[in-house]
Amino acid sequence: MNPCGARHRYGNQDARSRPHHPHSGHWARLRRHGFRLLAAPALAVGIALAAVPVTPAQAAPNAAIVVDAKTGKVLYSSNADTKRFPASLTKMMTLYMLFEAIETGQTSLNARIRFSARAAGQAPSKLGLKKGQSIRVKDAILALVTKSANDVATAVGEHLAGTESAFAKRMTKKARSLGMSKTTFKNASGLPNKYQVTTARDMALLGRALREHYPQYFHYFKTPSFTYKGRRYRNHNKLLGSVSGVDGIKTGYTRASGFNLVSSVRKGNREVVAVVIGGDTGKARNARMAGLIKKYLPKASRGARTVARIPGGPKGGGIAPRVAIADYPLPRIRPVDSATGAPMTVANIIGANSVFALDALPQGDAPPDDEGEAGLPQTPPDSGWKIQLAAAPTQAGAEDVLNRALARAGTVLADATPYTETVEKSGSTLFRARFGGFATKADARSACTQIKKKNFDCIALQ
Repeated sequence: MNPCGARHRYGNQDARSRPHHPHSGHWARLRRHGFRLLAAPALAVGIALAAVPVTPAQAAPNAAIVVDAKTGKVLYSSNADTKRFPASLTKMMTLYMLFEAIETGQTSLNARIRFSARAAGQAPSKLGLKKGQSIRVKDAILALVTKSANDVATAVGEHLAGTESAFAKRMTKKARSLGMSKTTFKNASGLPNKYQVTTARDMALLGRALREHYPQYFHYFKTPSFTYKGRRYRNHNKLLGSVSGVDGIKTGYTRASGFNLVSSVRKGNREVVAVVIGGDTGKARNARMAGLIKKYLPKASRGARTVARIPGGPKGGGIAPRVAIADYPLPRIRPVDSATGAPMTVANIIGANSVFALDALPQGDAPPDDEGEAGLPQTPPDSGWKIQLAAAPTQAGAEDVLNRALARAGTVLADATPYTETVEKSGSTLFRARFGGFATKADARSACTQIKKKNFDCIALQ
């Protein structure tokens, strides 16, 4: 699916924009005479080839790269400097600029972004706000991360720079300051524009910069789902919760670009950022990314960081992580017996496989996403220790708990993987809200201790 329905292909140009060949008249005269018969077979072949649709894979070679985030060493590279279309990977830079604006005081998480007619008229994927309506900055972040909403991206650009074109110039300037030498932005969304190009290497650099410069906001990239006006949007990134260690960041797709993905991975003191651009299908792209992570993450350094800090970030080269407190009230969480539903005392909870009932949770199912991918998995990401915060009557409710925990817990859950697990109790279905990926019992219990300080119940499980 092309998000804007355009017929744009990589490298193709409208005939009117092609440069005039200085000898075009000479060749025309030859074709009118004896050269015509010689050229006819080749011309027929050209016509036949032109009738065959050009797929993204044929338009340009697939590109991929895996970079050790601690050392900067390239662990794997394939066509990493080939210019490709970023599609919705563009929104990584839109979010970088938005995080920067929040830190400098230009805007805030609770500020309102008003939609112009141009923003409201953007092609899907979109949130669907109309001209004159507005959205909070925080909701805009979540809409960009999960729904990959093009209308929200344009509205963000206009909010920060007046016009989207002016914002795109700022994006390109920021790309240069980060070292992204082969990237040019023309819009904030990634909708097709033949001059908006990037490379796998540049996108890996942007992924590292987001995590390094704005760690206090990076947790948004592993948000499982986002509920807005009663409608739930699941994160397109299917590797979240299914590949151990993946904690973001962004998918992208247009017909011209193919299926793109940038992944941040942290596991066992190893850190990598990996990029795949130009997959033929979402499943093929995800499978390739999972394979690259499996093969090259064990080759990453487990030692201290040695690579120089990426330039172009906040003053001082970066800022320390801080807890991002949710600016909406938490639901009331009360422990109940998993079999009877009766309230439990703190003493009864200890050692029990209890669940937690939640009040006032959003209802409803998520609409199909634009890449046809499922949302948060309902199976543990790997073996080992995990923690459970609650169980809800709907998956949306469980995911809501996970989202709120991520927003409030700061760095406590930075390396944990959110997931839901379905359980049948007394004829009813419940969805457990859990985080996996803790190496030891002590790690899981320590996380619970910190999370309880944020007004959550928590138990450690193996």
